[in-house]
Amino acid sequence: MGGVLVGFAIIAFIILVGYLVGRLGILGPNAGYVLNRIVFFVLSPALLFTVLAKAPVHELFSSLTVVSLAAAVVAFTVYLVIARLFWRRPTPELVIGSLAAGYVNANNIGIPVAVYVLGSAAYSAPVVLLQLLIFAPIALTILDATTTGRVSLGHILRGLVSNPLIIGSALGVLFALTGVHVPAPVLQPFVLLGDAAVPVVLLAFGMSLHGQKLLQPGSGRRDVLLASAIKLVVMPAAAWLLGRVVFGLGGHPLFVVVALAALPAAQNVFNYASRYGRGEIIARDAVLITTIGSIPVLVVVAALLGG
Repeated sequence: MGGVLVGFAIIAFIILVGYLVGRLGILGPNAGYVLNRIVFFVLSPALLFTVLAKAPVHELFSSLTVVSLAAAVVAFTVYLVIARLFWRRPTPELVIGSLAAGYVNANNIGIPVAVYVLGSAAYSAPVVLLQLLIFAPIALTILDATTTGRVSLGHILRGLVSNPLIIGSALGVLFALTGVHVPAPVLQPFVLLGDAAVPVVLLAFGMSLHGQKLLQPGSGRRDVLLASAIKLVVMPAAAWLLGRVVFGLGGHPLFVVVALAALPAAQNVFNYASRYGRGEIIARDAVLITTIGSIPVLVVVAALLGG
């Protein structure tokens, strides 16, 4: 448990430094945008590639991935039932709210948590792939159909094959499956780039917390609170129940799946909402609330399951 708390302390300290950097304006108004793009296009793909290329294949395709998938489906379903049957929300808002309830930040927050708390960045990588290859295409297809009246599968597929996270992950999985050894001189530059991903991500996240205002009147507060409650409470509980009862997980594997389910809603949800001009406030507020709220939730999960 002491090691877990040290991991959280490291994460919290770097986030605090990022917040102070943003508050003081040290790097200027566009620094967060620049840092996030560097992480997305360069640092995180390098990290995922180096981690997956050396990961045992059984860790990439295991019951942990299945539990993560099932817990996300539970979260999506709970939100859909309540928001559709009782509040009669339109389909685009339903999609965005559902994603806010079950699409986790497995990259920007998941990788640091996996590294410092769970022990390996490899734990978050299958969730990144799961979301980018399954959840995102389905959600974008529905949003395309309900906002434009057409389904642009070609655009979605082009986005998938050009996504740096998918490219880095796919190359890493390819090397892991084939057993091909990457020579150290070739791998080392990617290792150096990947090592920079976690601190830069946490700095950028801390900077993004400055100046945010939550739950403004008329902003769909019920939807935000519902999505946030499902994300922070229902999804981790579903992961524990499925992992413990259905798959018989215990010890560290159970801790891993519950911690991954307790991660906050992904910033991608807000990107999707902005792209289609629907549910933007729901996505923005849910991402911020779950990001802040996930810290105490993860600490509780670590205290109960971290051993």
